[in-house]
Parts: sequence; structure tokens; C-alpha cells
Amino acid sequence: MKKNIEEKKAIIAAGAGTGISAKFIEKGGADLIIIYNSGRFRMAGHGSTAGLMGYGDANAVAMEIGEFEVLPVVEEIPVICGVHGSDPRRRMWHHLLKVKEMGFSGVNNFPTHCIVDGHFRQVLEETGMGFDKEVEMIRLATMMDLFSIVYVATPEEARKMAEVGADAIVAHVGTTVGGSVGVTGAAVSMEYAIERTQQIADAGREVNPDIFFLTHGGPVNTPDDVRHILAHTDVHGFVGASSLERMGIEQSLTDLTRDFKSISLK
Repeated sequence: MKKNIEEKKAIIAAGAGTGISAKFIEKGGADLIIIYNSGRFRMAGHGSTAGLMGYGDANAVAMEIGEFEVLPVVEEIPVICGVHGSDPRRRMWHHLLKVKEMGFSGVNNFPTHCIVDGHFRQVLEETGMGFDKEVEMIRLATMMDLFSIVYVATPEEARKMAEVGADAIVAHVGTTVGGSVGVTGAAVSMEYAIERTQQIADAGREVNPDIFFLTHGGPVNTPDDVRHILAHTDVHGFVGASSLERMGIEQSLTDLTRDFKSISLK
């Protein structure tokens, strides 16, 4: 990642919910692959927010995708495991040992409660399932020498993650727009995304200037969107899940099927 920055190249991390996605994301030159439980829902045709709901065991799903689909087909680039740090049923140190033993290079805090707000966020915080549990998970990962690339939604959350040793911080500005299951009315503006991303990077650098900073979500969807936000902030790259995996499949399958259906009989 440091080499990318020295060469003035953006860091690109990509979500993979299937082995074939991971195989061709690596072929395309991504720097990191991240396994999210939401990838299972995304590749089944549902919105990524399903990964935050009680539709399955997030930690078990991420481990399963990694063990049986992604790790067997990825040859070189690091694979990061999404870890639901606030899962009250897990001895988190024990789960992280299993993540490391499986062959993952690091962890990401997903599902993350940083993108939950309002009354429900307050309930999560007051009942021991809040963002601080994710911070504690990253503290443990740092002690276990696992690379960590973490989501935050506010400058204060960036400071907390930097203080426990996060290696890379991702400014999460909301669910990705576009495609068949992207948000519309719930989207934020590009101006907001630029401002919030820079605020998060500034806050993290106050604690540790050597952290990598990336952007994710909201209106930042296409390569041109990424070029725009990187031109107006001093962050180092982009994390794409829906933007890479879902968008790439939706349009290409539609176009390919239409091409086949345009064939006429002799």
C-alpha cells in the first residue's frame, strides 16, 4: 500500500461475496479483498444492508465464504475478514485466533454499527452492542498482529480506531447509490461525502499520521466518482463492494443476455 502512494496510485480494496468475484477482482489488480457477510446477500440479489440484519450469523458467513470460496482461489493479494465485533455470543479473542489460523491477512469491522443512527443506535450503545465493541475488537486484532482496515462514520470514531492501532481507516458515508438495490432518497450529496471524508482523515491523522485513509459508499460509486473525491480530499483510495462486485455483474449480465437474445434464426 505504501508503494501505491509513493507511485501516486490509488489503493483499491474490493469486497467479494463469491470465489469467482475474488478471482477476477485479483486479476483486475485490486490491492486487497474484503469478505463481508453482506456479499452473500448482495450476490443473491438483495441490498447490502441485509448484512446488518438478523438474517444469519455474520461471523460464520464471512468465515464460510473465506474458507470455501475466496481463500482457495486467491493467489497473492491479502484477504481481509469482516468481523462483527459486537456479537455478544463470541469470545472475540478466540474468534480472531480462528480468523488468523484460517489464513486471513487482517480484519474489517463489518457488520458495523457506525452506520446506524438515531434511537436504535442509542439502544445498541446502552445495551452493550455499540461501536466501542468494534473498537475493542480492533485493539485485540492489533495485539494479535492482524492488519486492520476499519469503517468509521464520524471524526470521533476515527480517533478511537486510530488510538487502538487501526492500520487503515475507511470513511463510510452511507449505503451505495445505483443499480437495482442501491439507495435513492437515503443518499447523501457528493459535497457532503467530500467534507465528511476529509474530516475523518484529519481526525485520524491527529492520532497517527501514518494511517492509510480510504473512502466508501454513498455517491462514490463509479471510477469517475472516485477520481472526483480523491481530487478533492487527501485520502489514499477507495473501498468498493457493491460498486465493484454488484454493479459489474448487473450490467454485464443484462447486456450479454440481450446480445444472445438478439440472435435470429436462419
